[in-house]
Amino acid sequence: MSPKITVELLRQLRHAMRNTKYIAEPIQAYIVPSGDAHQSEYIAPCDCRREFICGFNGSAGTAIVTEKHAAMWTDGRYFLQASQQMDNNWTLMKMGLKETLSQEDWLISVLPENSTVGVDPWIIATDQWKNMSKALAGAGHSLVAVQDNLIDAIWMDRPTRPSTKLLTLGLGFTGVDLTMKCLHTLLHLLKENRKNRIHQTGLFNLRGSDIEYNPVFFAYAIVGMNTIRLFVDIKRLAVPMVREHLQLDTPSKAELSIQTAPYESVFTELQAVCASLVPKEKVWISDKASCALTQVIPKAHRTLIPYTPLCLAKAVKNATEIQGMKMAHIPKGTVTEISAADKAEELRSQQKDFVGLSFPSISSVGPNGAIIHYRPLPETNRTLSLNEIYLLDSGAQYIDGTTDVTRTMHFGSPSAYEKETFTYVLKGHIAVSAAIFPNGTKGHLLDSFARQALWESGLDYLHGTGHGVGCFLNVHEGPCGISYKTFADEPLEAGMIVSDEPGYYEDGLFGIRIENVVLVVPAKPKYNYRNKGSLTFEPLTLVPIQAKMVNTDILTQKERDWVNEYHRQCRETIGAELERQGRKEALDWLIRETQPIA
Repeated sequence: MSPKITVELLRQLRHAMRNTKYIAEPIQAYIVPSGDAHQSEYIAPCDCRREFICGFNGSAGTAIVTEKHAAMWTDGRYFLQASQQMDNNWTLMKMGLKETLSQEDWLISVLPENSTVGVDPWIIATDQWKNMSKALAGAGHSLVAVQDNLIDAIWMDRPTRPSTKLLTLGLGFTGVDLTMKCLHTLLHLLKENRKNRIHQTGLFNLRGSDIEYNPVFFAYAIVGMNTIRLFVDIKRLAVPMVREHLQLDTPSKAELSIQTAPYESVFTELQAVCASLVPKEKVWISDKASCALTQVIPKAHRTLIPYTPLCLAKAVKNATEIQGMKMAHIPKGTVTEISAADKAEELRSQQKDFVGLSFPSISSVGPNGAIIHYRPLPETNRTLSLNEIYLLDSGAQYIDGTTDVTRTMHFGSPSAYEKETFTYVLKGHIAVSAAIFPNGTKGHLLDSFARQALWESGLDYLHGTGHGVGCFLNVHEGPCGISYKTFADEPLEAGMIVSDEPGYYEDGLFGIRIENVVLVVPAKPKYNYRNKGSLTFEPLTLVPIQAKMVNTDILTQKERDWVNEYHRQCRETIGAELERQGRKEALDWLIRETQPIA
């Protein structure tokens, strides 16, 4: 892939940083985060500002431009990709490495005294603003809000914001209807004595497709004691099914009234809400919300919380959602050895309740597999062969659930080193999947389980071990996960769904990753220390792990038993579906691939 040439773009941005048309006083640095006004990991084309200015299109990264420097921070998943996509005007800052300065420390090291650093307050989270502002102030600099986004000012052909058709979800998919969800939220408000809460729209049992691979739509919600305000593109509400779902044309219930307003009016409406508050009334808002919205709420009325109760409730799936997620992982169409990303999408699209992919398929051969979030392009496309490892990370959105699975395979004879490293990754995967841990355990405490076998051989990988997974929502969902990074690390509890995906990547040679989506379930070990209770994981993903990639001599008997039991579940559950469909070829393959290992 060729890097983006950014000389002229940087010149234009630096000119805008001095232009009083956009700012009251010149700024000496400008921060370009990767998210949108909702702090989304995956974003719409109109919000790809960091990609526009530097060329790097990974899902995580922050660009900072000063008068003389341009730097971009990203994590280990993207080191190779970013180095290929950015030209030599940019310095790649490799997060997590000891020698890499933080954004704050780098700014302090390169800026002249008493400098001003600007950022669009809509696309920086409140907690990030607070930390950055404090660090800069300590060095004599200041962080200021730039209301007119400077990237937008120089992006002449910026795409429009999408506004796709809304999909209503019935009780059979959600388990809880709209009225009950709203009432439960109001009960939380009463219990905590809060007046209003700023939310997004998981509350409404609605889905959209404004962001590719993620069934979400642009909206805000303000939940009050008697009224819930939904801020959304009003044109979307003309559809009779949506109006009926939201009960917009029926008399308001005494305990619940849903009002709608234009998406862009959330700022002024929130100002009006705050102006009507009496002393001691509070507004809940997540410290992950945009700084622009947070600063509307006077400090006397503002209560910052890490995650809203709705966010936590969404992470813990109910019985209907759990059953839906299980069904989403059972193929409802053809099952074959997947040889390419487009074939994987074709096969998934044949399944019942298919909506679309949950992310761009990572289909990588040989050295491309070492690019952790690689996406095949015509100029990088490699042919599958008998001599190289093939890694496929793919998933889909179904109305009843979301899938995300990675398998690494070899179509010839893997080398001893490839088998050895694959087996270390498998040992880590098993260590997490089979772990039994106390209630209240945070995911970062399990991350080292996945790395132990690699560490013992002096190896490691530069990404987290697992992320939360939504139920027909974002494939990456907070606030839970399994990672050495602790910024999204709520205690695990029964009903949460996360991924288990350790890996190993040899630059220029291959990539290995084994990923299942797993459900947090209660465990019953021999003892129950202080009645805390215990948890473990139940795999939802049922796809064979290629036995010829495993060096069974490295596995313990307990680990071999785990593989055999997992393959028995694959054979019984998936095999029954294939037999029902009369797909003998696929069933024969499944039986071959799930034979017990010795």
